[in-house]
Amino acid sequence: MNADQQSAFEAAAGVGLDTLALTLASISAVLYLLWLAWTALTQYRAWNDKRATFFDMTWLVIRATILVLLLGFFIRP
Repeated sequence: MNADQQSAFEAAAGVGLDTLALTLASISAVLYLLWLAWTALTQYRAWNDKRATFFDMTWLVIRATILVLLLGFFIRP
């Protein structure tokens, strides 16, 4: 965006473009970290109830963690 477009956006939105990008990145980070916690807790409960093996639980949590790391790398302000 050029300077005129940025000033028009800030006047209409009431916040700067950098602030909005940081807010959206923060909201998405909280959401996918909550998803990771939910996934880990669900897998732990399945392992505790003997519905999944320890390997299954560990592998799924590792894959979810890798996905969260990749999302954190690509979704940044």
